Amino acid sequence: MKHPDESATTLNPPIPVIAVPLLSLAAFGSGISLRVTDPLLPQLSQEFGVTLGDASLVVTAFSVAYGLSQLFFGPLGDRYGKYFIVACAAFACAVTATFCALATGFSSLLAARLLAGATAAAIIPLSMAWIGDVIPYKQRQPVLARFLIGQILGLSTGVLIGGLAADAQQWRLPFFMVAVIFAVVGAGLLSLNRRLPDHAKRVRKVEGAAIRHMLAEFRQIAVLPWARLVLATVFLEGAFLYGPFAFIATHLHRVHRMSLTSAGALIMLFGFGGFAFAIASSTLVRRLGETGLSQWGGIFLALSLVAIGVAPAWWWAIPGCFMAGLGFYMLHNTLQINATQMAPERRGAAVSAFASCFFLGQSVGVGIAGRLVERVGTANIMLIGAIGVLAVAIRFSRRLRVKPEVL
Repeated sequence: MKHPDESATTLNPPIPVIAVPLLSLAAFGSGISLRVTDPLLPQLSQEFGVTLGDASLVVTAFSVAYGLSQLFFGPLGDRYGKYFIVACAAFACAVTATFCALATGFSSLLAARLLAGATAAAIIPLSMAWIGDVIPYKQRQPVLARFLIGQILGLSTGVLIGGLAADAQQWRLPFFMVAVIFAVVGAGLLSLNRRLPDHAKRVRKVEGAAIRHMLAEFRQIAVLPWARLVLATVFLEGAFLYGPFAFIATHLHRVHRMSLTSAGALIMLFGFGGFAFAIASSTLVRRLGETGLSQWGGIFLALSLVAIGVAPAWWWAIPGCFMAGLGFYMLHNTLQINATQMAPERRGAAVSAFASCFFLGQSVGVGIAGRLVERVGTANIMLIGAIGVLAVAIRFSRRLRVKPEVL
């Protein structure tokens, strides 16, 4: 049985080949923006005469704005066209990155990072929603995986160039680089948007106040049982994974006496695991299906966290971090494909709600783990996360077996 948007999509004019790679480049810039300040914190602390804890607010400000703004951009994309809004967001990201680079004080840098998080929030969810609009359901999961290569590489690149800039005492340089990337990508997106076929520029005409309409959109999504399940699952996935994930470097440093630099380098293997999934996604989807991907993704994640947490030697973290990345993207990509289809008539709002739940779940997980870590230890935090993420993955895989045909 075909999904309701599949037969229509296959009859439409083809999408330009460059359309998804351009979105992936925008996701690359978003990934850099998210992680670039992590290695810069000591230099920012010294530069502006603030404590390291206060310096970390540049990360928090970006994260809070990024998470909350997701909810705003979904209905905006539905109303004015998702590809067009992503193009506009890329230009806005170029401006806010420039503000970061030109900040004259810590307060102005903090304000610029807040704006940067808000503008970057549009890119990932609206890109996913647009792919959901134009790619038939049976072909969608590998396309989403290839799109996410940009974000995966961006996260790793952000840590790398941030570290290089910190060593060179040039904290402003990465922000100028990000601004150039977004300006170029924004120009490409806007140019291509004019050449997209009509079905790829789909908008929904709505009347009335924007805020009232946005709230109505989310209420209509919340009444759908399958949507509630997907949103709850991604929230718990974010909480149980990123709670322990935030303390992997601390665990390796305390237990195995690794330097934090070396521990951070090992954690980059998580991104390589995600890259491996993106490359092999077509084969994995064909052989395992959604049920197998979510089930085995949870198993890989759980085993990886256990291996890192209880291993007698540090080198267990090498396969552990890599397999954690592979397992995460197996599970999360399956959730993403369901997010694009849980409310097709308001896909932008649905995917934005999905992204916001995932980000808020991360925040809750890290907060709880932070409160518990000194009492129970980093190893037990890993074990708790392993048990939680395995339970979430198995439950979701079982529900997939009886998923409604028409969402």
